[in-house]
Amino acid sequence: MITYFDTSAIVKLYIDEPGADTIRALAEAAAVIATARVAFVEFHSALARRAREAPADVAALDLARKAFVADWPSFAVVELTQALTERAAEMAEAFALRGYDAVHLASADLVHREGEASVTFACFDRHLNQAARMLGLKTPVS
Repeated sequence: MITYFDTSAIVKLYIDEPGADTIRALAEAAAVIATARVAFVEFHSALARRAREAPADVAALDLARKAFVADWPSFAVVELTQALTERAAEMAEAFALRGYDAVHLASADLVHREGEASVTFACFDRHLNQAARMLGLKTPVS
């Protein structure tokens, strides 16, 4: 099974917050975890924001960041090509998505269309999950 993680799901692999147990179980069950190249930047941005909002958590966030960077080579990373960018732009318009959400959806759709295994889309955005289901992706998180 291939599981595509958007950044909201990746964060839950490294930070204890609601939904983390579900994501960790999905990660353990997945043969492959795929994500878009932009998730690397988004992850760092999310942790930097948390550090600004909760300075007492900086040490734990630094450990999470280091673990993520060490694990990054194990992810199947979808590159942002011109074709993927154009597909993401179409999806942004069709589903009223934010830019990086559209990139994640287009990336997951590419993995789904090009792969032989089924693809599960792990995300914690209801609107994005709805769009993913319309494309035939499984969404275990509502």
